[in-house]
Amino acid sequence: MATSLYVGNLPFTSSQSSVEALFAQHGTPISVNLIMDRVTGRPRGFGFVEMEDNDARNAIAALNGTDFEGRTLRVNEAEKRPAPRRW
Repeated sequence: MATSLYVGNLPFTSSQSSVEALFAQHGTPISVNLIMDRVTGRPRGFGFVEMEDNDARNAIAALNGTDFEGRTLRVNEAEKRPAPRRW
């Protein structure tokens, strides 16, 4: 089963491939999605990485609080989005 990880405080210069390479050191990333600003098209400094459960736990333990390109990463399990409210 796969787990989605929230990755915060990413440098604005990070690329999808650099984040994928970082997480690949701790397992196999299934997907990497860096969030971009809709207006400027520049990275917003956070994203999501999907990994198998065991790999995700290893990545959280190894990467949360570590330095990546000059910034301290925040890595934890992503919270599920609440279902949209229906009136």
